[in-house]
Amino acid sequence: MSPTETGRHFWRDIRVQLPFLAWLVVLWMLLWAQFTVLAFLSGLVVAVFVTRVFRLPTVELSGRINVWYAALLVVQFLFAVLRGALAVTVQVFDFRRQPGAAIIAVPLKYADDLMMTHVSVVSSLVPGSLVVEADRDRQVLYLHVIGVRSLADVEKQREGVLRWERRVVRALGAPEQYRALKADERAARAGGVGSAGSVGSAGGAKKGGAR
Repeated sequence: MSPTETGRHFWRDIRVQLPFLAWLVVLWMLLWAQFTVLAFLSGLVVAVFVTRVFRLPTVELSGRINVWYAALLVVQFLFAVLRGALAVTVQVFDFRRQPGAAIIAVPLKYADDLMMTHVSVVSSLVPGSLVVEADRDRQVLYLHVIGVRSLADVEKQREGVLRWERRVVRALGAPEQYRALKADERAARAGGVGSAGSVGSAGGAKKGGAR
């Protein structure tokens, strides 16, 4: 391959991976908790270095982004970080009882490799939870979480991770993932309406029988 072709190949890869590079830069700034020009430039250098030196295959992005849901995801994430930090602080300084901890398994519903990575990063950056293992074949995340004292708390933590998955799918998921999510939401709403109608019919039958 000639130097000219090598240069074209390099810049083509940069263009294809631009959203991924931007995400790596954002993660770098979040990890250092610095949102400065220097943090941006150093993150950009690290992102380019990592993607070029380790020679991983080009990441196949979904080709879809919903700006509204993406902005909403950022706001919800920042709020979750703040709330998680406050919750962990309260648990640490509550000397009356120790905060419970557990390892929980969360089977993801719409995940591919990229989606699993997104959900893992978001879940790990929120204080109080940390992904300790990812089963790629079964699409299961294993998280260490604190602040759990009952099975209800475990289910609440698991539902929280699945909620992040749904948010990421709405913002960045592939079209087929988004369609699967919308189909499940419509089925859940239809099931809820059907259950409510059944309850109402049963209630009417009881009243009629009482008369």
